[in-house]
Amino acid sequence: MPSIPTEAEVMAMMDSLSNWGRWGDDDQLGTLNYVTPEVRKAAAALVTEGVSVSCAWDIENTHQPDHAMGTPQRYMVATGESAAAIAEAGVSRMGGAMEFFGLVYHGYAITHLDGLCHIFWDGKMYNGKEARLVNSTGGATHLPITELRDGIVTRGVLLDVAAAKGVDWMEPGEGVFPEDLEAAEARQGVQVQAGDAVLLRTGYGKRKREVGREPLLQTGFPGWHVACLPWLHERGAAVIGADTATDVNPSGYDTLQIPIHAVGIVHMGLWLMDNMQLEDVAEAANRYGRHEFQFVLSPLRIIGGTGSPANPLAIF
Repeated sequence: MPSIPTEAEVMAMMDSLSNWGRWGDDDQLGTLNYVTPEVRKAAAALVTEGVSVSCAWDIENTHQPDHAMGTPQRYMVATGESAAAIAEAGVSRMGGAMEFFGLVYHGYAITHLDGLCHIFWDGKMYNGKEARLVNSTGGATHLPITELRDGIVTRGVLLDVAAAKGVDWMEPGEGVFPEDLEAAEARQGVQVQAGDAVLLRTGYGKRKREVGREPLLQTGFPGWHVACLPWLHERGAAVIGADTATDVNPSGYDTLQIPIHAVGIVHMGLWLMDNMQLEDVAEAANRYGRHEFQFVLSPLRIIGGTGSPANPLAIF
Protein backbone atom coordinates (compact mmCIF):
# COMPACT_ATOMS: atom_id res chain seq x y z
CA MET A 1 0.00 0.00 0.00
CA PRO A 2 1.27 3.50 -0.77
CA SER A 3 2.26 5.78 2.09
CA ILE A 4 -0.41 8.47 2.55
CA PRO A 5 0.88 11.63 4.26
CA THR A 6 -1.17 13.12 7.07
CA GLU A 7 -2.58 16.60 6.63
CA ALA A 8 0.10 17.90 9.02
CA GLU A 9 2.78 16.31 6.81
CA VAL A 10 1.23 17.93 3.74
CA MET A 11 1.24 21.28 5.53
CA ALA A 12 4.95 20.77 6.20
CA MET A 13 5.51 20.42 2.44
CA MET A 14 4.71 24.11 2.12
CA ASP A 15 8.14 24.74 3.67
CA SER A 16 10.10 21.67 2.61
CA LEU A 17 9.15 21.99 -1.08
CA SER A 18 9.04 25.80 -1.22
CA ASN A 19 10.70 27.53 -4.16
CA TRP A 20 10.11 31.01 -2.75
CA GLY A 21 13.19 33.10 -3.52
CA ARG A 22 14.92 30.27 -5.39
CA TRP A 23 14.91 32.18 -8.68
CA GLY A 24 14.79 35.65 -7.15
CA ASP A 25 12.20 37.64 -5.21
CA ASP A 26 10.52 38.93 -8.36
CA ASP A 27 10.44 35.61 -10.21
CA GLN A 28 7.36 35.18 -12.39
CA LEU A 29 8.04 31.73 -13.88
CA GLY A 30 8.36 29.32 -10.96
CA THR A 31 9.19 25.81 -12.10
CA LEU A 32 9.27 26.91 -15.74
CA ASN A 33 12.76 28.13 -14.90
CA TYR A 34 13.74 24.49 -15.40
CA VAL A 35 12.95 24.88 -19.11
CA THR A 36 16.29 26.11 -20.46
CA PRO A 37 17.28 26.65 -24.11
CA GLU A 38 19.03 23.29 -23.97
CA VAL A 39 15.82 21.61 -22.80
CA ARG A 40 13.89 23.22 -25.67
CA LYS A 41 16.46 22.14 -28.26
CA ALA A 42 16.41 18.57 -26.95
CA ALA A 43 12.61 18.58 -27.12
CA ALA A 44 12.70 19.78 -30.72
CA ALA A 45 14.92 16.81 -31.60
CA LEU A 46 12.07 14.47 -30.56
CA VAL A 47 10.02 15.52 -33.59
CA THR A 48 10.68 12.68 -36.02
CA GLU A 49 7.23 11.81 -37.38
CA GLY A 50 5.98 15.36 -37.98
CA VAL A 51 2.65 14.51 -36.33
CA SER A 52 0.87 16.98 -34.02
CA VAL A 53 -1.78 15.77 -31.54
CA SER A 54 -4.12 17.99 -29.53
CA CYS A 55 -4.40 17.46 -25.78
CA ALA A 56 -7.58 19.52 -25.36
CA TRP A 57 -11.33 19.03 -25.34
CA ASP A 58 -13.70 21.02 -27.54
CA ILE A 59 -15.38 23.93 -25.74
CA GLU A 60 -19.18 23.60 -25.85
CA ASN A 61 -21.78 26.29 -25.27
CA THR A 62 -24.52 23.78 -24.46
CA HIS A 63 -24.98 22.90 -20.79
CA GLN A 64 -23.17 19.80 -19.53
CA PRO A 65 -23.20 18.12 -16.09
CA ASP A 66 -19.52 19.00 -15.49
CA HIS A 67 -20.01 22.74 -16.15
CA ALA A 68 -19.73 23.51 -12.43
CA MET A 69 -18.55 27.08 -13.07
CA GLY A 70 -21.20 27.89 -15.64
CA THR A 71 -21.72 27.09 -19.29
CA PRO A 72 -19.70 29.01 -21.92
CA GLN A 73 -21.82 31.60 -23.71
CA ARG A 74 -21.79 32.33 -27.45
CA TYR A 75 -23.78 35.17 -28.98
CA MET A 76 -23.73 35.62 -32.74
CA VAL A 77 -23.11 39.22 -33.78
CA ALA A 78 -23.41 38.47 -37.50
CA THR A 79 -24.41 35.26 -39.26
CA GLY A 80 -24.47 33.62 -42.66
CA GLU A 81 -28.25 33.68 -42.45
CA SER A 82 -28.31 37.48 -42.46
CA ALA A 83 -25.61 37.61 -45.15
CA ALA A 84 -27.64 35.31 -47.38
CA ALA A 85 -30.75 37.43 -46.89
CA ILE A 86 -28.85 40.61 -47.74
CA ALA A 87 -27.39 39.02 -50.86
CA GLU A 88 -30.78 37.74 -51.99
CA ALA A 89 -32.21 41.24 -51.53
CA GLY A 90 -29.47 42.64 -53.72
CA VAL A 91 -28.15 44.88 -50.92
CA SER A 92 -24.64 43.43 -50.73
CA ARG A 93 -22.88 40.46 -52.27
CA MET A 94 -20.38 40.24 -49.41
CA GLY A 95 -21.09 39.12 -45.85
CA GLY A 96 -19.42 37.64 -42.81
CA ALA A 97 -19.96 35.99 -39.44
CA MET A 98 -18.68 36.89 -35.99
CA GLU A 99 -19.55 36.15 -32.39
CA PHE A 100 -19.04 37.12 -28.77
CA PHE A 101 -17.74 34.28 -26.60
CA GLY A 102 -17.48 34.31 -22.80
CA LEU A 103 -16.58 31.61 -20.32
CA VAL A 104 -15.11 30.69 -16.94
CA TYR A 105 -12.35 28.31 -17.95
CA HIS A 106 -11.31 27.30 -14.42
CA GLY A 107 -13.30 24.28 -13.31
CA TYR A 108 -13.78 20.70 -14.43
CA ALA A 109 -14.56 20.71 -18.14
CA ILE A 110 -12.40 23.14 -20.12
CA THR A 111 -8.75 22.38 -20.83
CA HIS A 112 -6.78 25.21 -19.26
CA LEU A 113 -3.52 26.33 -17.69
CA ASP A 114 -3.58 27.71 -14.14
CA GLY A 115 -1.55 30.84 -13.56
CA LEU A 116 0.64 31.21 -10.47
CA CYS A 117 -1.80 33.90 -9.27
CA HIS A 118 -4.77 31.51 -9.32
CA ILE A 119 -4.47 30.05 -5.80
CA PHE A 120 -3.68 31.66 -2.43
CA TRP A 121 -2.78 30.36 1.01
CA ASP A 122 -3.03 32.52 4.10
CA GLY A 123 -3.46 35.57 1.88
CA LYS A 124 -0.28 34.89 -0.09
CA MET A 125 0.49 33.65 -3.57
CA TYR A 126 3.70 32.26 -5.08
CA ASN A 127 6.92 33.80 -3.79
CA GLY A 128 5.11 35.31 -0.80
CA LYS A 129 3.36 38.05 -2.74
CA GLU A 130 0.12 39.52 -1.37
CA ALA A 131 -3.13 38.02 -2.64
CA ARG A 132 -4.50 41.60 -2.84
CA LEU A 133 -2.35 42.08 -5.94
CA VAL A 134 -5.15 40.23 -7.76
CA ASN A 135 -8.04 42.69 -7.69
CA SER A 136 -11.33 43.58 -9.34
CA THR A 137 -9.86 46.49 -11.30
CA GLY A 138 -6.77 45.05 -12.93
CA GLY A 139 -7.15 41.34 -12.38
CA ALA A 140 -3.73 39.85 -11.68
CA THR A 141 -1.36 42.79 -11.32
CA HIS A 142 1.39 40.34 -10.32
CA LEU A 143 2.07 36.89 -11.79
CA PRO A 144 -0.38 37.42 -14.70
CA ILE A 145 -0.58 34.84 -17.47
CA THR A 146 1.04 37.36 -19.84
CA GLU A 147 4.36 36.42 -18.22
CA LEU A 148 4.07 33.32 -20.41
CA ARG A 149 3.82 35.39 -23.58
CA ASP A 150 6.44 33.18 -25.25
CA GLY A 151 4.59 30.00 -24.37
CA ILE A 152 5.82 26.67 -23.06
CA VAL A 153 8.02 24.55 -25.32
CA THR A 154 9.64 21.55 -23.66
CA ARG A 155 9.72 17.76 -23.53
CA GLY A 156 6.38 16.18 -22.75
CA VAL A 157 6.15 12.81 -21.01
CA LEU A 158 2.87 10.88 -20.87
CA LEU A 159 2.62 8.66 -17.79
CA ASP A 160 -0.20 6.29 -18.64
CA VAL A 161 -1.01 5.05 -15.15
CA ALA A 162 -4.34 3.54 -16.21
CA ALA A 163 -2.54 1.34 -18.74
CA ALA A 164 0.15 0.44 -16.20
CA LYS A 165 -2.61 -0.69 -13.84
CA GLY A 166 -4.27 -2.68 -16.62
CA VAL A 167 -7.60 -0.84 -16.39
CA ASP A 168 -9.68 1.17 -18.83
CA TRP A 169 -9.90 3.97 -16.29
CA MET A 170 -9.21 4.65 -12.64
CA GLU A 171 -12.16 5.10 -10.32
CA PRO A 172 -13.45 8.35 -8.78
CA GLY A 173 -11.43 9.23 -5.68
CA GLU A 174 -8.53 6.95 -6.68
CA GLY A 175 -5.23 8.76 -6.28
CA VAL A 176 -1.99 8.32 -8.20
CA PHE A 177 1.12 7.83 -6.05
CA PRO A 178 4.87 7.90 -6.77
CA GLU A 179 4.87 4.11 -7.02
CA ASP A 180 2.33 4.38 -9.84
CA LEU A 181 4.44 6.97 -11.66
CA GLU A 182 7.52 4.77 -11.47
CA ALA A 183 5.55 1.73 -12.65
CA ALA A 184 4.40 3.75 -15.68
CA GLU A 185 7.98 4.92 -16.32
CA ALA A 186 9.25 1.34 -16.22
CA ARG A 187 6.49 0.08 -18.51
CA GLN A 188 7.13 2.85 -21.03
CA GLY A 189 10.92 2.98 -20.86
CA VAL A 190 11.00 6.69 -20.07
CA GLN A 191 12.04 8.74 -17.05
CA VAL A 192 10.84 12.17 -15.96
CA GLN A 193 13.63 14.74 -15.86
CA ALA A 194 14.12 18.43 -15.14
CA GLY A 195 12.07 20.73 -17.35
CA ASP A 196 9.49 18.15 -18.40
CA ALA A 197 5.77 18.61 -18.85
CA VAL A 198 4.41 15.52 -17.09
CA LEU A 199 0.98 14.42 -18.33
CA LEU A 200 -0.98 11.95 -16.22
CA ARG A 201 -3.50 9.67 -17.90
CA THR A 202 -6.02 8.16 -15.49
CA GLY A 203 -8.28 7.01 -18.32
CA TYR A 204 -10.98 9.52 -17.40
CA GLY A 205 -11.17 10.68 -21.03
CA LYS A 206 -12.16 7.16 -22.06
CA ARG A 207 -14.76 7.03 -19.28
CA LYS A 208 -16.08 10.43 -20.37
CA ARG A 209 -16.52 9.19 -23.94
CA GLU A 210 -18.07 5.83 -23.01
CA VAL A 211 -20.06 6.56 -19.83
CA GLY A 212 -20.86 10.20 -20.48
CA ARG A 213 -20.50 13.51 -18.70
CA GLU A 214 -20.89 13.54 -14.91
CA PRO A 215 -21.36 16.18 -12.16
CA LEU A 216 -17.77 15.73 -11.04
CA LEU A 217 -17.99 17.70 -7.80
CA GLN A 218 -20.57 15.16 -6.65
CA THR A 219 -19.15 11.98 -8.19
CA GLY A 220 -15.45 12.71 -7.59
CA PHE A 221 -12.65 11.82 -9.98
CA PRO A 222 -9.16 10.27 -10.02
CA GLY A 223 -6.00 12.34 -10.17
CA TRP A 224 -2.64 13.22 -8.67
CA HIS A 225 -2.27 12.49 -4.96
CA VAL A 226 -0.35 15.12 -3.02
CA ALA A 227 2.13 12.38 -2.07
CA CYS A 228 3.57 12.88 -5.58
CA LEU A 229 4.75 16.44 -4.92
CA PRO A 230 8.11 15.53 -3.30
CA TRP A 231 8.75 13.18 -6.26
CA LEU A 232 7.92 15.93 -8.78
CA HIS A 233 10.06 18.42 -6.84
CA GLU A 234 13.03 16.06 -6.86
CA ARG A 235 12.65 15.35 -10.58
CA GLY A 236 12.35 19.06 -11.45
CA ALA A 237 9.01 18.86 -13.27
CA ALA A 238 8.23 22.19 -14.92
CA VAL A 239 4.51 21.67 -15.48
CA ILE A 240 2.08 18.85 -14.75
CA GLY A 241 -1.26 18.00 -16.26
CA ALA A 242 -3.98 15.41 -15.99
CA ASP A 243 -7.11 14.27 -17.76
CA THR A 244 -9.01 15.50 -14.70
CA ALA A 245 -8.73 18.69 -12.62
CA THR A 246 -5.30 17.57 -11.30
CA ASP A 247 -6.07 16.83 -7.61
CA VAL A 248 -7.77 13.54 -6.86
CA ASN A 249 -11.27 14.29 -5.59
CA PRO A 250 -12.03 13.80 -2.79
CA SER A 251 -8.46 14.36 -1.66
CA GLY A 252 -8.98 12.96 1.84
CA TYR A 253 -8.02 16.20 3.56
CA ASP A 254 -10.36 18.61 5.34
CA THR A 255 -8.43 21.89 5.28
CA LEU A 256 -6.34 21.23 2.19
CA GLN A 257 -9.12 20.04 -0.09
CA ILE A 258 -7.03 20.58 -3.25
CA PRO A 259 -3.48 20.18 -1.90
CA ILE A 260 -1.74 19.89 -5.28
CA HIS A 261 -3.09 23.34 -6.11
CA ALA A 262 -2.33 24.81 -2.67
CA VAL A 263 1.17 23.41 -2.20
CA GLY A 264 2.11 23.11 -5.87
CA ILE A 265 1.03 26.49 -7.21
CA VAL A 266 1.50 28.67 -4.13
CA HIS A 267 4.67 27.23 -2.63
CA MET A 268 6.44 25.42 -5.47
CA GLY A 269 5.45 27.72 -8.31
CA LEU A 270 4.39 24.56 -10.17
CA TRP A 271 2.27 25.09 -13.28
CA LEU A 272 -0.88 22.97 -13.60
CA MET A 273 -2.94 21.98 -16.63
CA ASP A 274 -6.45 20.82 -15.81
CA ASN A 275 -8.91 18.71 -17.84
CA MET A 276 -6.60 17.57 -20.61
CA GLN A 277 -7.79 15.20 -23.34
CA LEU A 278 -5.11 12.50 -23.30
CA GLU A 279 -6.79 9.66 -25.19
CA ASP A 280 -5.48 10.77 -28.59
CA VAL A 281 -1.92 11.34 -27.39
CA ALA A 282 -1.97 7.93 -25.65
CA GLU A 283 -3.01 6.32 -28.94
CA ALA A 284 -0.21 8.14 -30.77
CA ALA A 285 2.34 7.18 -28.10
CA ASN A 286 1.38 3.52 -28.46
CA ARG A 287 1.47 3.77 -32.25
CA TYR A 288 4.95 5.27 -32.35
CA GLY A 289 6.27 3.23 -29.44
CA ARG A 290 7.36 6.17 -27.28
CA HIS A 291 5.78 8.27 -24.58
CA GLU A 292 7.99 11.34 -24.96
CA PHE A 293 7.46 14.15 -27.47
CA GLN A 294 7.81 17.87 -27.96
CA PHE A 295 5.19 19.68 -25.90
CA VAL A 296 3.89 23.12 -26.90
CA LEU A 297 1.36 25.34 -25.12
CA SER A 298 0.63 28.97 -26.03
CA PRO A 299 -1.65 30.68 -23.50
CA LEU A 300 -3.79 33.61 -24.56
CA ARG A 301 -2.16 36.95 -23.71
CA ILE A 302 -4.93 38.09 -21.35
CA ILE A 303 -3.84 41.16 -19.40
CA GLY A 304 -4.43 40.40 -15.72
CA GLY A 305 -5.38 36.80 -16.51
CA THR A 306 -5.27 34.14 -13.77
CA GLY A 307 -4.72 31.46 -16.40
CA SER A 308 -5.83 30.65 -19.91
CA PRO A 309 -7.92 28.17 -21.85
CA ALA A 310 -5.46 26.22 -23.94
CA ASN A 311 -4.95 23.70 -26.72
CA PRO A 312 -1.71 21.93 -25.69
CA LEU A 313 0.04 20.01 -28.44
CA ALA A 314 2.12 16.84 -28.38
CA ILE A 315 4.37 16.72 -31.43
CA PHE A 316 5.90 13.39 -32.41
